Amino acid sequence: MKNIFFCIGFILMCICTLQIACAQEEPSKIIEEEESAEVFLEEYTDEFQEKFFEALKQKGIQNYDRSINLFLECKRLQPENNVINHELAKAYLLDKKYILGQQYAVESIISEPENYWYLDTLFTLLEKQSSTMNEVKFTLPFDDVNLQKNLALIYFRKKQYQSAIDILKGIKKSTFKDNLLARIDDAKNKNKQNTQVKSTSGFIVASEPTSKGLEMNIKNQLKMEQYRIVENTARDAVEAYPLQPYFYYAYGLSLHKNNKNSQAIEVLEGALDYLFDDIPLANKIYQTLADACTKMSNFSKANLYLSKIKPGF
Repeated sequence: MKNIFFCIGFILMCICTLQIACAQEEPSKIIEEEESAEVFLEEYTDEFQEKFFEALKQKGIQNYDRSINLFLECKRLQPENNVINHELAKAYLLDKKYILGQQYAVESIISEPENYWYLDTLFTLLEKQSSTMNEVKFTLPFDDVNLQKNLALIYFRKKQYQSAIDILKGIKKSTFKDNLLARIDDAKNKNKQNTQVKSTSGFIVASEPTSKGLEMNIKNQLKMEQYRIVENTARDAVEAYPLQPYFYYAYGLSLHKNNKNSQAIEVLEGALDYLFDDIPLANKIYQTLADACTKMSNFSKANLYLSKIKPGF
């Protein structure tokens, strides 16, 4: 009988020892699996980045077919990455394959209806096909207010004033709406004045608006790095000429230089509402926004603004 109990005890001891050994091995297996997954993710990300930057390079040297193929590979690796949809739309636009580009442009807007540049790309693709936004309106989240605002801005930039007004009619009253309507009226009045210029000597006499003199004054102050003075001058200029984006830029830049970065970001982001077709000024605003965001340690937002800068201007 003792031998039987001894055998049973020995067997139980072996079973416990085996369970303890397995339990000790299990964490190491889990760690190995996690490390393996991390390595795979790193390789996956590296592959995506390598293809993405190579695609941008190929687009830059006008090798559009190669660029498109690489962007398609990126989409296969990260199908939910909406930036790739927009890059494909732009690449197809450059390659004059407008219908294919339109497909990806629409997809990008559905994911981010508030993005101005996505809508701008789609608008250009439609123009190239002698088409209009009305033909794709029902494929877009057209009820989105930001999308409607962006479309009104695009119409204004294209000098399609009545189309811009029609869009604004469907938007509730706001500072944006009032300001854009005022700019449209201003542009239409300038067009009328240009056709009614009077000249007694055969020469057109142009009268420079007073805002131009103020702008030149601020530019000279900026050259001399008189940021304290510019802050006051530009603030007054914004109040006097609330539709002039340059004054917002100068005010925001001076605030940034005077280490008032939170205020600077607010002013510069406001400038974007009045900025339409002045790409050099847009680049300056985005650069200053990036600098201010960096000072605030908001690096992701800084990179976002840097990505909006258009080279060559």
